[in-house]
Amino acid sequence: MIILSQLCTVVRQKLNEQKKQTAMSQNQIALIALISPLLFIATAIVSWFQPGSRPIMLKQMSLIVGLLGIGTAVISGYFVFQHGLIQSSLIGLNNFGLSIRLDAISITMLTMIALLAFIVLKFSNNYMDGDDRQGSFTGRLAATIASVQLLVISGNLGLLFVAWVFTSISLHRLLLFYPERPGAIIAARKKFILARIGDASLLVAIALLYNQFGSGNLEVIFNELKTNVYSINVEIAAFCLVLAALFKSAQFPTHGWLIEVMETPTPVSALLHAGLLNAGPYLIVRMAFVMDASIYAPLLLIAVGGFTALFASVVFLTQSSIKTALGYSSVAHMGFSLMVCGLGVYPAAMLHLVAHSFYKAHAFLSTGSVIDGIRASKIAKAERIGSPIRIATGIALALLVYSIFAFAWGINPESEFGLLALGAVIILGISRIFTSAIDSNGNFTLFLRAVFFALIVTTAFFSLESGMHYVLGTQIPALSPPSMATIILTSTILLLFTAAVFIQIIAPTLNPSPKFNALAIHLRNGLYMNATFDKLVGTYNINLKPNDTPLQKEQINAEIESEVELVPIRK
Repeated sequence: MIILSQLCTVVRQKLNEQKKQTAMSQNQIALIALISPLLFIATAIVSWFQPGSRPIMLKQMSLIVGLLGIGTAVISGYFVFQHGLIQSSLIGLNNFGLSIRLDAISITMLTMIALLAFIVLKFSNNYMDGDDRQGSFTGRLAATIASVQLLVISGNLGLLFVAWVFTSISLHRLLLFYPERPGAIIAARKKFILARIGDASLLVAIALLYNQFGSGNLEVIFNELKTNVYSINVEIAAFCLVLAALFKSAQFPTHGWLIEVMETPTPVSALLHAGLLNAGPYLIVRMAFVMDASIYAPLLLIAVGGFTALFASVVFLTQSSIKTALGYSSVAHMGFSLMVCGLGVYPAAMLHLVAHSFYKAHAFLSTGSVIDGIRASKIAKAERIGSPIRIATGIALALLVYSIFAFAWGINPESEFGLLALGAVIILGISRIFTSAIDSNGNFTLFLRAVFFALIVTTAFFSLESGMHYVLGTQIPALSPPSMATIILTSTILLLFTAAVFIQIIAPTLNPSPKFNALAIHLRNGLYMNATFDKLVGTYNINLKPNDTPLQKEQINAEIESEVELVPIRK
């Protein structure tokens, strides 16, 4: 009996030693991931001593730190691949404070941010060359990147909230880099107000979750939620999380500030549209188990995200300014990502988020190039015929292609309704490809090209979504059968999408009309939602500084008046 007791004691000691060793190794791995944001913070501090023009040491340091950030992301990803979930020890009190969490979601985001950060920093070194405050700009950019990196590796609600707030503060400093520009003042004021409302929403959600589970550790909260125990605290917390994401990602009707962010340097636009806006969808994906335990919060995501995607996409088509068009494009993409999150298809949301980030960074950093535009203008477009039979044939081919792939991938309409709904969006997209080729005077080569592109798009969606689902693994909840409210709401959104795409398909065949021109004017001005929001936040009552020159006053008045663009109607 004594021998058995001693043996049990030895086993317990061995297990405790193994736990200590595991905790130590996890802390060391977490410190590797922490190297990148710490180095970016150090870069921001160095910028205090080199705030002026052509800071040679700071420029070199920013590029080195950018490369090291990519390296640390790759190394951290390797350890996650080998060991799975990695968590650091807590720095705080009562299970609330600062800790690092490395899993498939955080590594995906960390790697994406590291690549984009290096590209943006390298571009900004040339773009800002000769500016009187280049060093200060580089420092602010580095501080913003550090804030976003800390956000995606947060393992506790405490660090999550701190990083969330700091992303807003650092972005605000970038938006006001040229404080003498009226457009910057207007956009920054609106963004500041919305950011504070979003911060308050997130704080309420965190307080409710901590009160419910007694811990800020994300893994503890997720494991508790896997029991599917419904709680009013969790429901309200999920609702507040949705509000925080909507305010963060410029969703209707609070999207106006994003359209006006044109007075900042181009690298800021690239980082904002490709990185910071993703904080909203990322928050929802990160807290997916909270959303899965909610009944009403996903419905709000589907409704607001779906409508925003439709609204911004239509307005996007009427814009003549490339940067304004890209702004509405970002609003639409964020709305679509949030709608996908509401449907519970988190792998597709992450896939869309990553793809949009790289696409939008490239789009903004290459807006100064006109070569592609000149080449495109020389391409002769095929004329549309307007045959109802050919249009119907194109739509039928799109349905056929998707049906074949859906059957091959084994999609279950009952349990995978969200994925099926996304498939409907794919159908709408490839129907545009088919109808443009079939209902035209183009040759057979054009049709074959349309078939090829449709197959590429459909194959890419299904294969990449499956791959992302495999990568994320157990970090997201499985798809569950939808409620009747979800089916009705999603079907309504899809019907609106279908109507918009159908109008776009037949529009080239219709005769010009003054009513269509009038509608285009209203859409070009975003249905005046931005002007309405300006009244609410007092944009029209900006106080001019006593030392403002007459030219600056005229610029401010011009910025305000340009909120509503009047375009003559063609008769």
